[in-house]
Amino acid sequence: QVQLVESGGGLVQAGGSLRLSCAASGRTLTIYGMGWFRQAPGKEREFVAAVSWSGSTVYGESVKGRVTISRDNAKNTVWLQMNSLKPEDTAVYYCAAKPGFGLSEEKYDYWGQGTQVTVSS
Repeated sequence: QVQLVESGGGLVQAGGSLRLSCAASGRTLTIYGMGWFRQAPGKEREFVAAVSWSGSTVYGESVKGRVTISRDNAKNTVWLQMNSLKPEDTAVYYCAAKPGFGLSEEKYDYWGQGTQVTVSS
C-alpha cells in the first residue's frame, strides 16, 4: 500500500506559479510511476503529467510547456511545478502512483485526496 498526500495548492493570479508536492508513505516509490491529474467542477478527470521511476516524463496537451514534473525517490516525493497559470487551470489536483517501471497516463492504483488550485483572472 502507498499513501499519498498532496500539498501546495492555493489561490494565485493568472500568470502566476505554484509548486505542488506529493509525499508518499508506505512502500518506497522507487518502482512506482507517478502522475498528476486534475478535475474541475463538472468536468472529467484530466491527465496532467507523469514521471517514471527513472525520471522519464510525459505531459498533457493542455499544460505542455507550462508545467514540470519531477521526483526524488530518496525523499519519496513528487513535485509539479506550474507556471503561467490560467483560470482554466483551476481544479483539484491529485497525485497518483502505479507500480512498475513504465510511464503511464492512465490506470493508476493509488490516489491522494487532492489539493485545490484556484487561478483568478
